[in-house]
Formats: sequence, structure tokens, C-alpha cells
Amino acid sequence: MPVSFSFRLCLRWKRSSIPSKSSVFVHHRLSSSSSKEPESVNPISDEIFRSSPTLGNYRIGDATFYRLIEKYAGYGDFASLEKVFDRMKRERRQFAEFNFILVFKAYGRAHLSEKAVDLFNRMSNEFQCRQTVRSFNSVLNVIIQDRLYDRALEFHSFVIRNNNISPNVLTFNLLIKAMCKIGLVDKAIGIFREMLDWNCKPDVYSYCTLMDGLCKMDRIDEAVSLLDEMQVEGCFPTSATFNVLINALCKKGDLLRASKLLDNMFLKGCVPNEVTYNTLIHGLCLKGKLDKAITLLERMVLNKCIPNDVTYGTIVNGLVRQGRAAEGVLLLSFMEERHLKPNVFVYSTLLSGLFKEGKSVEAIRLWKEMLEKGIEPNTILFSAFIDGLCKEGKPDEAKELVDEMVNRGCLPNEYTYSSLMKGYFKAGKGYKAILLWKEMDCLRNEVCYSVLINGLFEEGKVDEAERLWREMLGKGRLPDVISYTSMIDGFCKIGMLERGMNLFNEMLCESSAQPDLITYNVLFAGICEQSGLSRAVDLLHSMIDRGCDPDFITCNVFLKALKEKIDPPQDGRDFLDELVLQLCKRGMITGACKIVEVMLRKFLIPKTSTWEIVIRDCSKTRKVRAAIDKCWSGLFCS
Repeated sequence: MPVSFSFRLCLRWKRSSIPSKSSVFVHHRLSSSSSKEPESVNPISDEIFRSSPTLGNYRIGDATFYRLIEKYAGYGDFASLEKVFDRMKRERRQFAEFNFILVFKAYGRAHLSEKAVDLFNRMSNEFQCRQTVRSFNSVLNVIIQDRLYDRALEFHSFVIRNNNISPNVLTFNLLIKAMCKIGLVDKAIGIFREMLDWNCKPDVYSYCTLMDGLCKMDRIDEAVSLLDEMQVEGCFPTSATFNVLINALCKKGDLLRASKLLDNMFLKGCVPNEVTYNTLIHGLCLKGKLDKAITLLERMVLNKCIPNDVTYGTIVNGLVRQGRAAEGVLLLSFMEERHLKPNVFVYSTLLSGLFKEGKSVEAIRLWKEMLEKGIEPNTILFSAFIDGLCKEGKPDEAKELVDEMVNRGCLPNEYTYSSLMKGYFKAGKGYKAILLWKEMDCLRNEVCYSVLINGLFEEGKVDEAERLWREMLGKGRLPDVISYTSMIDGFCKIGMLERGMNLFNEMLCESSAQPDLITYNVLFAGICEQSGLSRAVDLLHSMIDRGCDPDFITCNVFLKALKEKIDPPQDGRDFLDELVLQLCKRGMITGACKIVEVMLRKFLIPKTSTWEIVIRDCSKTRKVRAAIDKCWSGLFCS
């Protein structure tokens, strides 16, 4: 015989009662219909209350009401819940706090946080149920889950001020989380320090939440100091605690400290998990340290932490970025040996990498092997393969693949079509790109317009390119930076520099799409070719004033102009040296270091005074300036 909800409730209150037939029937009826939508027209029948047992302080039928609340909250049937509550009020039933907590959670799942706040405020006066910290925390959590962090702080302040509720550790943790999410980290630290005044000792979650907030504000040193503090206070860190710090250090590029934290985990008896290893491997791959990433993968396996598809996908992506796609294919076999099924990301990355390295035969072989293994390609995979074929100068084969893609019920997207149009233009078949353009009316976005405009300029069809630009504007599509740059590049290539400059000025004054480094580089090349070096230098100063760092392409454009446009020709050493000093004066140290790297590669050694400025400015950012000064002082004094 099934056990009724009433009987289980009796056990909870250490009382015994034999469930009646009607009570058992109600429980069976509600349980068996859990997969169906509840009836909200008449949710309560009088029959189900008549023979329910008495449960101590509870009246006959209370357990049935509680069961109905649980069920309707699970369904998210708020109309039926209101009817249950109304009947309970009319019959002067006793409301229990856990009933409301169930409803609060249901409101949270439905993203109705204000409804939860309203019900919380009604608990005491309307339902004669005293709110405690449990119901308070439940509503506070619902608001935070809806990412209404300011509203959460407002609700917390109102309740603490007007209700006799003492916060607990969970309350403080939720409050710290809300403050950190909106950048009020210093206030969060203040609340964290007040916890002991309320007899609440911070737990692992308290420390972890505050560390995460500090890391997101680039205050990693303070976050690391909290790690030491929590251990002194007898609160032992978990893998999640270390993961927060390791992730922050990897994003900052400080892999040495991140790896030391990994070693520290073992010393503290805390076992790294796959998130820990994946974070470090990702950081190493971003820095181009693939061999160390693979060594860490081996260490991961030795420590009996099983790599997942994210782990391998990260390393494959890193190998491809370094032009080592063939090694990525070997790693693919390694994954399959361990019964890990490579995902779409891994295959699309490898296909793109092989084509980029000119290994089209290997890419086609990988595609065929993938199909033989029964892997069904999706839009991403098809698009990656189509893009590769187009780059290899095989747009007609790519078009056949698009047709196959459609036959398989996989719809091409804007990226698919833009790749194919580029392929046609590259192969000198611009007319086919235009025919394709006419087929894809509903998929035309700014990127597709840019591809077609650029291709038309390449073929010298300026009028058609301008007509297409006007069509894009007429359809209400706002040009992005790529669209503007394509037009500017087109005008510069056909000698219409002023038209390009007009569009550039339009970007600065009227458009939300502001010029980026590529836009500037396009203009530098056009100006140096047609207008002279001084105008390009003025634009360079303007770019730096806008906080945009020059790169290797910028340097090469100006170095070429100094050799070809100046009499006598210059090697560019003085020009780049002066550029480094300008960047340092504006605090643009990263840009200055890039220019120094260009100079060294081209054997244009910076002046001694420039070296000193760059090194001192780099030292400031790493907080070792004082140590260097002390070292110099010691050398001179001795």
C-alpha cells in the first residue's frame, strides 16, 4: 500500500497515525498525475478533506493543503495556489513557513521576483505566519537570481530595518554577492568584516564570493591575501576557491603565480578538478606555451583527473593558432582512444587550421573520416569546410557542398554565404557572387554587404558598390566598423582618398561605429601612397590621442613611406623612437612595447634614454620600481 503524505508528516512530528483511505487516495491521485498539467479551474474538492487524520497541532485536512501547495508550486500554477491560500484563510488554517518557501522558489523559476517580495510582505499580516531568516533568504536569493542586484540590496535594507529578523551566514553571502556583482567591492568588504558582530563566522562561500569580486576589479593581490586569512581563521579552501584565483591570474597573464597556486592546492590537501586544469591549460595556450599545456595535460591524467572535451578542445585550438593543426589531428585520435567524442568546435577548428596552413588534402581527408564515423555535420562544420574550400580557390565545389547542406536540412547562415561570395571574387567569378547575393535576400547583414562591396571595388565597379551602400542604408541597416572600413579601403585602392576620408569623418561624428586600428591602417596606407607623409603622421597622432595603440602593420606602412617617399630615404629608427616616447607619455605602455619589438626585429636599436623610459614605465606597472631604484642606489654607493 502506498504511504500517504499525511502519514509521512506524522513521522516528521514523531506522532503516529494510520492514513485513511481517502488520504491515501488523494496522495495516489496527485502523484500519478505529476506529468500532467494541473486543473486550475477547481483545484480543491470538498471530498478530499472529510476523513483526513488529526496531526497534533494540525487540523484535519492541513496535510492535504500542504500537499496541494507543494504540487502547484512544482507546476508553477500560481492561479491554483491563490485559490488554495484563499480557502486556507477562510477556514483559518495554519500556514507553515515552508509552504511559502516552496512558492518563493516557484516564483524564482518563473522569474517573478516582485511576486515573491509581495508574498513575503503578506506573510505576517494576511496569513499570520511569522517570517524568519529562512523565508527572508529565500526571497533575497530569488531577486539575486534575476540579477536585480540593486533591488536585492533595497529589499535587504527594508527587511532588516522593519522586521525582527537577524541575518545568518547565508544572508551575508547573498548580500556580498549582490554588492560584488555591481562593483561595490569595498562595501562588500565592509559587510564581510561585520559578520562576526552578528555572530556569523564567514564560510568558504563568503571568502570565495569576495575573492571573485576582488578579482573582477583587478585586485588580485587582495584576493590572494584572503586565501591566507581564511586558513588562519580555520576555514579551509576548496577547489572552487583556488579556481577563482587561478582563473584571474591566467586572465592577467600571470601564469607563474597561477601554477604556484596549483602546487599550493596539493600542499593544502585540496585536489584540483577539471576546471582547475582547464583554466591553466587555457591560459598557457593563450600565451602560446603549448608544450607546457600538454605537459600539464599529462600531469592531469597522472593525478587521475579525467580530461574532458573542453580540455582537448582548448589544446587543439592552441595548436591550430600556432600553425600545428597536424598535431591537433593526432590529439583527436588520442581523444577517441579514450572514448571521448570530439565536439563540433574541435572539428571546425581543425578544418579551418588545416586549410589555413595550405593542407587542403588533409582537411578533406578529415572531413571524410568524420562522415564515416557517423558524425552529422551542422551549420558550423559545413561553414568551416566551405570557407576552407573557398580559400583554396574552389568556390564551385563549395557551392555543391552548400546544396548538400540544404538537402540534409541544415540551413546556411550569413557566414556560409559571405565565405562563398569571397571565394567567387577571389576566383575572378564576381558575377556568381552577385547571383548568390540575389538568392539570399533574407540573410543579408552588414558583414555580407561588406564582402560584396569590397569585391565590387576589387573589380573596379565603384558605382555598383556605392549603390549597394545606399541600399544598405535605405533598408535601415546601420553600417558597422567592418562595412565602413570596406568602403574606405575600396576608395583608397582606386585613388579616391578624399571620399574615404569623408566616410572616416562620418564615422567620427555621426556613427556609433567608431574606427578601429584596421580602419586607421587602411587610411595610413592610402594617405602615404597618395597624399604624403605629414598628413599620415597627423592622423597617427589623432589615433594615439583616442587611445588606440599602433601595431606592426602601422609601423611597416610608415617605414615603407620613409624609405620610398623621403629624399634622402630614412631607415625609420628616429621616427619609431619618437613614437615610443609619445606612447609612454600617454601611459600607453603596451603599445610602446610593441613598437620596441618591431624596432628590435628590424635591427633598429632604440636610444639609451628611450630604453630607460620604457623599462621604468614597465616596472611601475609591476610594482618593482622601488626594487630597481634600490638596486641602482646600492651599486653607486658601493
